[in-house]
Amino acid sequence: MYIYNVKLLTMDAPPVDRGFVKIEGKRIAEVGSGIPEDIGMGDIDGKGNILMPGFIDIHTHMGLIGDGCGEEGIDINEGSDPVMPHLRTVDGLNFYDGYFNDAVRAGVTSVITGVGSLDPIGGDMIAVKTAGRCLDEAFIRRAGIKFALGENPKSYYNDKEEAPQTRMATAALIREALEKARRYMVLCENAEDISDYPEYDIKSEALIPLLKGELKAHFHCHRADDILTALRICDEYGLCPLLIHCTEGYLIADILGERQAGAAVGPIICDRGKPELMRASLENAAKLHRAGVKIALCTDHPETPIGFFTAGAAYCVKNGLPYDAALRAVTTDAAELGGIADRVGSIACGKDADLILIDGDPLDIRSDIIMTMIDGKTVYERKYPNEQSN
Repeated sequence: MYIYNVKLLTMDAPPVDRGFVKIEGKRIAEVGSGIPEDIGMGDIDGKGNILMPGFIDIHTHMGLIGDGCGEEGIDINEGSDPVMPHLRTVDGLNFYDGYFNDAVRAGVTSVITGVGSLDPIGGDMIAVKTAGRCLDEAFIRRAGIKFALGENPKSYYNDKEEAPQTRMATAALIREALEKARRYMVLCENAEDISDYPEYDIKSEALIPLLKGELKAHFHCHRADDILTALRICDEYGLCPLLIHCTEGYLIADILGERQAGAAVGPIICDRGKPELMRASLENAAKLHRAGVKIALCTDHPETPIGFFTAGAAYCVKNGLPYDAALRAVTTDAAELGGIADRVGSIACGKDADLILIDGDPLDIRSDIIMTMIDGKTVYERKYPNEQSN
């Protein structure tokens, strides 16, 4: 199948004013300029609109906080133990939640979703497509383990009169779990027969992929001191960090740039509803970018509903982030930071056919998503008032 007569924004090459994409099955088979000679009845005329890769939000809680469900629809924080790396998002995510429909209508084709930030170690984060028959088919891969520093775990466990009640205790619990996992891993690797293996430890088992560099450490951190604590812990244990929120990152942007840190910045559209957000700035993304920090933008859905994803990017542009950098922050750079760039984030041969057709500037809230395609299948088409639904 061809999608032709489009302005191509591939995100890894210069724009093509009049181009096409050929799709075979779930993958992109060809990207070219001009009009293909063998157009058929099943092909799609883009009518001069923009064709680009679907948007990617690499920090959300999609499916774990339900659409209008109340307490029954909330599975984001376990809260019974501050160290829970073995929790798996797939076991709590409702893939049939209405917010996934909002995502495809907004052109968001992939998200990283998972547990919240009340526990110092809360469980895993997973990358999923936003449409499909079921979660198991939409699943891309595990992306990381969620850690949290600062106000959230401190205040939650203080209310329960349990540890951690300080930032020091939060960091100490994380270090303790990582050290146990490191020693457990060494014992397992050095075991010569079954009798040499240590007693099974599900928490340590869950952290081994992190210690081996197979998963990233997704660190919830707002304040500058918490950001530096996250990097300090990652240095001690050889972890690959992804700074989530990074709200005061602009205060230490030069340090983060020197460290070649990566950050999922956001939510952009939100209030300063707690002390850690006191210094939140719409210029944060721009200042981090200028310092050489690779950034993605995120909604932290439902903190900012997923449908307003690109509106946040537009505000970042308004406040100094270069337009091209903002587009990359919701496509290619997001995919790279999320560890899924081999599958999504740009239009290239061999990648998943996750595409959106849009009738104007992708970051203009007045532009409409005409079509959203995931894995080569059209999952949304814009219906105007005078058109009849199929």
